[in-house]
Amino acid sequence: MEIEKPITWLEFLTDNDISLDERIDRWEAFVADKPQQECPLKHTFPEGMYVREIFMPAGSIVTSRIHKFDNPFFITKGRVTVVSENEGLVTYTAPYSGITLPQTRRVLLIHEDTIWVTVHLNPENKTNHEELYNDLTYVRDNKYLPCHS
Repeated sequence: MEIEKPITWLEFLTDNDISLDERIDRWEAFVADKPQQECPLKHTFPEGMYVREIFMPAGSIVTSRIHKFDNPFFITKGRVTVVSENEGLVTYTAPYSGITLPQTRRVLLIHEDTIWVTVHLNPENKTNHEELYNDLTYVRDNKYLPCHS
């Protein structure tokens, strides 16, 4: 009798038999009751812009919200493997810069302590980062989570 090896997070998220959104939904439901890693944020508001910096400790797995607009991102420290529809499966090592496309939703495996910076237009010069976060991104309705509507 052959014993099947346990499936890894990467195999789970790269299973092409179902859509990436469905895979991420299932992943979010799987980790929902697990202790979450703290990822401190830093917000700055230059004229007409919003700069969001997130520190993600090594060993954490982070799921992003869905981006409404394109924006530049910069990885200033660390190494991270990303799974997304736009990028596929890729590992980035700092220093790195790229563009996040609209409708991007990512899962990130943090190999080394990582600093990821995003820059967004903020023509109204808002300074409430929660309001800006909701203006710039949204959460997909996840049927696997208890709060599903």
